[in-house]
Amino acid sequence: MAKVTFNEDICKGCELCISVCPVNIIKMDTSRINSKGYHPAWVKEMDKCLGCGNCATICPDVVITVER
Repeated sequence: MAKVTFNEDICKGCELCISVCPVNIIKMDTSRINSKGYHPAWVKEMDKCLGCGNCATICPDVVITVER
């Protein structure tokens, strides 16, 4: 199973990761605001993650780490 982690403190909420996830499991956490003042992204259903790495590749701020 793949594991995706987000460095939520540097996420700027651009939502690019959401747009490239083939299984649509990345969401914006609208219940929290990070140190930059943005809602951070998070993986809603980690067990459905394919480990494709699309999210990490597109992230302009190197927020996402994918472990396979």
